[in-house]
Amino acid sequence: MPATMRKTSAAFFDTLHRARDTMKTELAVFELGAVMEIGEGVAQISGFSALHADELLVFPNGLMGIAATIQKNEVGVILLGDVGGLRAGDDVRRTMRVVDTPVGEGLLGRVVDGLGRAIDQGGPLKFAERLPIERPAPSIMDRAPVRAPLQTGIKAIDAAIPIGRGQRELILGDRQTGKTAIAVNTIINQKAEDVICIYCAIGQRASAVARVIHQLKASDMLRRSIVVVAGGDETPGLQFVAPYVATTMAEYFMGQGRDVLIVYDDLTRHARAYRELSLLLRRPPGREAYPGDIFYVHSRLLERAAHLSEKCGGGSLTALPIVETQAKNIAAYIPTNLISITDGQIYLSPELFSKGVLPAIDIGLSVSRVGGDAQRSAYRAVASDLKLYYAQFEELETFSRFGARLDDETRGRLERGRRIRAVLKQGEKERLPVAEQMVVLLAATSGQLDKVPIAEIRNAENILRQAVRELSATRKNALFDGGSFNEGNKTEIIDLARRAIVGAGFISDERPL
Repeated sequence: MPATMRKTSAAFFDTLHRARDTMKTELAVFELGAVMEIGEGVAQISGFSALHADELLVFPNGLMGIAATIQKNEVGVILLGDVGGLRAGDDVRRTMRVVDTPVGEGLLGRVVDGLGRAIDQGGPLKFAERLPIERPAPSIMDRAPVRAPLQTGIKAIDAAIPIGRGQRELILGDRQTGKTAIAVNTIINQKAEDVICIYCAIGQRASAVARVIHQLKASDMLRRSIVVVAGGDETPGLQFVAPYVATTMAEYFMGQGRDVLIVYDDLTRHARAYRELSLLLRRPPGREAYPGDIFYVHSRLLERAAHLSEKCGGGSLTALPIVETQAKNIAAYIPTNLISITDGQIYLSPELFSKGVLPAIDIGLSVSRVGGDAQRSAYRAVASDLKLYYAQFEELETFSRFGARLDDETRGRLERGRRIRAVLKQGEKERLPVAEQMVVLLAATSGQLDKVPIAEIRNAENILRQAVRELSATRKNALFDGGSFNEGNKTEIIDLARRAIVGAGFISDERPL
């Protein structure tokens, strides 16, 4: 053999020996089970000797499921995807982990599905880490009182039903009464605030979700928002896990000391999806066929909304769950459950909606259990009597329909109440800054609009708002944003409103009304 060939052969065998010595053989050991039965969104499997509750399982073609009902001989699994390719006898593999989701700044501006996977055209997701979707709520000692307001830009809410950062405020009403519009307007109103927003659509039509995404894009709020979608055509399993995925994404930012707003639209469909899964998994039905743990399903979700103490970073997570009522029945099973879990509710009346009183908020049936603690001191001084005055007006208006004779004082109260109701009307895309809200509401409650015809109230309101916008930043801050609000500030705001109304020709003199 020539010398050149001997050298080449020796070098080849040396390389082969080094590769053999450095090669490490590792065996991948998987615990496998088998599919026994397939249902609509669920499966029954067997063959595992050990399995953790809520453990993530992998089926053929990458389909995933959650071990939901663990029994001696079989396990009920909630499937997180289409079951079209699944067959009885297919292998099932354990993952030894629970369902998790990507979190981080890279998700802002993106639209993801119920498992946190991108469904828009933005390319691969960039995320910081993955966190489990089921996490314990902050303890009592880790929470701080709710003090800072979350402004919605809607006069009726900011004045009479204030929402604080870290609060859970339920939005409920019959279908097509404007529930989603209020939630989306609240998101858009955070444009000037450092608030991260997450919109979680559960069981919604694709056209409705597309409309919300378009509104967020048009207002330039999508870049600071995350949209989590588990549409009506998705499996019940994805609809069930979607709000937990969205909440984990929100908690990541809250843990960094930031303020987050999350909207669940809506939890009625979420409850129906869980009822469907529970019945398919043969769990005992309770009231209205819902499983016995439906209250716990929602409470463990909403309890994660909180305002953290300073030692925990001081972040907050504000939740606006939406629930749909049927025929104004707020005493139904799911609405009463959620009312008892949350810190108040905003009720939208179909009667007010049909009368054109928009937003159709029934102030009498709405409440915020945080109340004035979540309002600025100046706003609280202006709007403190609004809810009581409005309730008295509604009673007087009902009484006056019987044709009883009314004295001048009662007629005056009715006229002022009608103007307050007209002032509380607001367009869907109309959002008012705090200073403009204060001037308009104080002008109405103090009687500056009593002589303005109802048909001209909107014009008068625009005049008042313009008068506020013309103030210097220093004067505006002293009047509306100062730490101490006194009678002098209140008198000055009333005088500002009076001059604006007189200057516009709505009343002819400047004598006290």
